[in-house]
Amino acid sequence: MMSPQVLPALSGVGVALAVMLGAGLAPPDSWGPAGASALGAGLLAAFAMRCHLKAEVTRRQLEAAELAARIDGLHAAGAIGRVGDEEQTPERACPLRQIEHASHHLALLRQVAEGVYGVEALFDRRCRLNWISPSIERLTGYSPSDCLSAEEAISFLVHESDRRYCMRVADQVLSGGGQHDFEMRLVRRDGSFGWVACHWRPVIGEDGEIEGLRMSAEDIQGRKEAEYKLLETVAELRRAQALREHYLSRSNDERQRLAALLNVIRLGILFIDHDHRVLYFNRAMLEIWGFPPDENLIGMRDVVLQSKVGALLEEPESFFAHVQAIVGARVAVSDRHEQRFRDGRIVTDISAVVEGGQGRRGIGRVWIYEDVTEQRRIAAQLVSLAERDPLTNLYNRRRFHEELERLLAEAERHGVQVGLVAIDLDGFKPINDRFGHQAGDEVLIGLAEGVGRIVRRNEMFFRLGGDEFGVLVPDTNERELSELAGRLVDGVDALKFEFCGETVGVTASIGIALYPAHGRDGEALMAAADEAMYRSKSGGRNQWSVAHPKNNLAAPLNTGSR
Repeated sequence: MMSPQVLPALSGVGVALAVMLGAGLAPPDSWGPAGASALGAGLLAAFAMRCHLKAEVTRRQLEAAELAARIDGLHAAGAIGRVGDEEQTPERACPLRQIEHASHHLALLRQVAEGVYGVEALFDRRCRLNWISPSIERLTGYSPSDCLSAEEAISFLVHESDRRYCMRVADQVLSGGGQHDFEMRLVRRDGSFGWVACHWRPVIGEDGEIEGLRMSAEDIQGRKEAEYKLLETVAELRRAQALREHYLSRSNDERQRLAALLNVIRLGILFIDHDHRVLYFNRAMLEIWGFPPDENLIGMRDVVLQSKVGALLEEPESFFAHVQAIVGARVAVSDRHEQRFRDGRIVTDISAVVEGGQGRRGIGRVWIYEDVTEQRRIAAQLVSLAERDPLTNLYNRRRFHEELERLLAEAERHGVQVGLVAIDLDGFKPINDRFGHQAGDEVLIGLAEGVGRIVRRNEMFFRLGGDEFGVLVPDTNERELSELAGRLVDGVDALKFEFCGETVGVTASIGIALYPAHGRDGEALMAAADEAMYRSKSGGRNQWSVAHPKNNLAAPLNTGSR
């Protein structure tokens, strides 16, 4: 097949010969061999031209059809608009016209992309940069070609402090983790950095799969600089205030000594002026009320201060009512008031009006706070040492006598009965002698725990000494005490201990006495309970007995055994 460059030349020769022959430059009988050859060449060239033109038309028709199909596909996908909303005419349906219109749309889209104020970027699934808007040069000084030529665009553009987090977010988005917004720093060409607020989202393909990432970033450097400037201004104001206070304190040595004294004492001091604003506080006050050491309360209103500390108190409303009562009544010097904190601390407060000089009205009120938690703990510990058995932590004989007298007094006032259950262990001494005192201590501790699970909340359990125990029961009767004694006998008998590979146990002999049936004072009631307990021992142990009525020594025994 002849090349396209040869065909036009042959066509020209054929046309020239045809013109010459048509003009009758020479008669046919005078053509000779040369004329015949020229005529044949012209005809051949004309035929070749016709074939070429036909093939070219066919090819262009196929290309036009394919192009029209692609443009229709873009129309259907909404990638480009149509020529117009009116009906398509043959002229408008021309592929060239459609290409021109599509090129116009693409040019508009390019102008929009290049004119975006923020930064837009597209990454593939391997976080390689495919495209980035020209606005990146305004933010960083790097052109889009600089970014595209970088081996790792994220490492190239993102500040090293934010790089690892940025890569982690990109991986999460690619893994289907949705969209993510965060702030990061972009490195500039001059080595500085600028803050941007970026939004990462996945790019979804036609098949619904994630094909890459889209990053939209907005320049927030101005806002960050404003924030930093604001922070610096606040810090400068604080420094200026501290400097002013320093010079003021130096101008008055007495005030300096007083301030030093107030800051080292453990009492919290708070001064509120007559406008209900904080005028002074010391370090101990901040510690007691849970404020940071550098907290500045100066100028804060008292209601705002109360709202900050209310969450620390067990009963904030009660504390606020106490403060309001003192301030509202203008009490010169308040009584000591105690409040409990949620963390277990106990703090007391006392306040006094600070009078103004030369007959002026009071200039405010001073509050003194003291953390007495340790004092209360030590006091409770001393009471516990005085009232509790150190081995079993049960109340001891001293507390037993106090509670017995108190219950008898209440019973006499209200006309109710008080029960005393005396408990003596059977078989404890052999265990103590055979396995040692440590084994005996374990038995006593185990018995205290076991019996502690049996007695009710209103029943008080005591260790009276050695292997003797007692239970005081307020507002009861003989039936309830008998049921309690039965539970105690069964509970003690069920306790088992193992020493040196041998399982041992103890039992309980129990005596029951009731006020006023068996005694009208503590000594008489204890004697009646002991008498009933010894009858249980002599009767076979591991049982309980009720004391004789005090006026009927010949009454029959009332015993129960297990």
